[in-house]
Amino acid sequence: MSLFVKICGISDHESAQAAATSGVDAIGFVFATSPRQVTPRQALSISGELSPHVFRVAVFRRPDPAEIEAVLEEFTPDLVQADSDTLQGFAATGTLPVFREGGDRVPDGGRFLYEGRVSGTGEQVDLARATAVARLGDMVLAGGLRPDNVARAITMVRPFGVDVSSGVESSPGVKDPALIRSFVAAVRAAEERLVNA
Repeated sequence: MSLFVKICGISDHESAQAAATSGVDAIGFVFATSPRQVTPRQALSISGELSPHVFRVAVFRRPDPAEIEAVLEEFTPDLVQADSDTLQGFAATGTLPVFREGGDRVPDGGRFLYEGRVSGTGEQVDLARATAVARLGDMVLAGGLRPDNVARAITMVRPFGVDVSSGVESSPGVKDPALIRSFVAAVRAAEERLVNA
């Protein structure tokens, strides 16, 4: 068992390197309006220093196709993350569809991200509800996770992976390398406890 770990909202080289050296599986570049927003050129520059084993995820919030296309002209991610309904018919690259707590749509298998109603706000999902959703596919759990609560969430929900953004920041949009390392260490410790249980 090896949990998929994604650090979202990376906007500088130091944070990207802290994430990569901590052993994350993916980093997210936010192209929606946000304190974490980057340009395609910035994402290209930051991701160019990373190991090819780290997934680059282009993160959007309810984009129209033209928004995605404009980013893909300059930056080629491994995955495009956006609300599930906005990715219908999208086939240019791999996807990570987002399903939100309380939403009308539910996943029908595959890999997906599950979070609260509004991205990047630190709103934690109902873990009991998330536990049921995790059985519907390879769920990446997001929303309100931090170094001090991610182990409990993993133990309860048993997700395919976890995603963090605001939970490893010193202020909105500013990643803290020490918190990134603490988060990943907490995930790996929880993972080891589950394996040995």
